[in-house]
Amino acid sequence: MDFHGLDLNLLVALDALIAEKSVTKAGRRVHLSQSAMSGVLARLRQTFNDDLLVPTRGEMVLTPLAQSLAEPIRSVLVEIQQTIATKVRFDPRTSQRTFAVAASDYAIAVLMPEFLQQLKAQAPDVRVAFIPVRERIEAVEDLSLDVLVAPEPYVPHGRPREVLFEDTFTCIAWKGNPLIGDRVTLDQYKTLGHVVVSFADHGIKSFDERFAAGSGLDRRVEVSVPHYHALPELVVGTDRIATIQTRLAHKLSGSFALKLVPLPSPLPVLREVMFWPPLFDRDPGHIWFRSLLKQTATSLPAFVTDSPLRIPARSGR
Repeated sequence: MDFHGLDLNLLVALDALIAEKSVTKAGRRVHLSQSAMSGVLARLRQTFNDDLLVPTRGEMVLTPLAQSLAEPIRSVLVEIQQTIATKVRFDPRTSQRTFAVAASDYAIAVLMPEFLQQLKAQAPDVRVAFIPVRERIEAVEDLSLDVLVAPEPYVPHGRPREVLFEDTFTCIAWKGNPLIGDRVTLDQYKTLGHVVVSFADHGIKSFDERFAAGSGLDRRVEVSVPHYHALPELVVGTDRIATIQTRLAHKLSGSFALKLVPLPSPLPVLREVMFWPPLFDRDPGHIWFRSLLKQTATSLPAFVTDSPLRIPARSGR
């Protein structure tokens, strides 16, 4: 079979370049540095005798040839993946597979430490690469991603999914904040300065941002940050407050001088869901990985929905 000198390993990279229209983003998708991805693009241009991606006014656009290649390359990769999924055996004890997981820093902090301990015990050579979920929330067809973890409302319709765990939201304040006692009133919540997590640069609203206004919890935003772990640092020593997931609030309260107080009006329960490309449904390794992730999530401490500050200690297993 003659492929006219084409290295078939480049097909995945070309698929990423066509989808992302960016060398940097395509490199992240296939876990290559920007310089390495630039080298791959140079090889592809030489192979096809075409620029494939052309810079114009601060962005890259596809050449007509690249546009024509998009569908057939995607079809080839899908067919290869389907074949592998039904033929390859998976033994976690000997596998050296890398699983790419898109998740927020919140989901990583709450779920992944325990999960990685279980993973190390059962599959010592399996690796995990975490990617910020806000960059890939719509990338469920991206075969370089194995699992995405996000709040339920963000899961694209019709995708295979499974609920991992639930959480509530809590207000945090500095322990030395004289304005906040054992509770925060609605007037205080609306008038005090807030630190919020914002994904506006990706066109996405965070879960609490999405539902706060509808619950009457309008906020006067003083500071916005891209990660949940930055919230305590910018609350401590100030009169500012923040709204954060209860499980994460309890983890962070061990390292920061925080008060945890109920919101004056509850937000909807947060359900963190894992979802994945449909083509991975029958992949034995993927099935095993999802099962371990679900088992770990099931072992998390339960919380009492009418009292978000009560999270009982984990029972023995």
